[in-house]
Amino acid sequence: MTPDLHWQKSSFSGGGDDEDCLEISATPTTLHLRESDTPAAVLSPPPPPTSARATPRPPSSRPPPPP
Repeated sequence: MTPDLHWQKSSFSGGGDDEDCLEISATPTTLHLRESDTPAAVLSPPPPPTSARATPRPPSSRPPPPP
């Protein structure tokens, strides 16, 4: 069962004559995206694995310290 989602317009939506905008809704584990002109087409990408968020970058990929 899909929970009822509370949709919010992107802060970059112009609001002029062009009413097309990106809308976002969040649940505890997922961000959902849709375009206002096609509200039935919802993009709900899976969250990254926990290991990807907790793994530090190797020293060679870290930016150098500021001078």
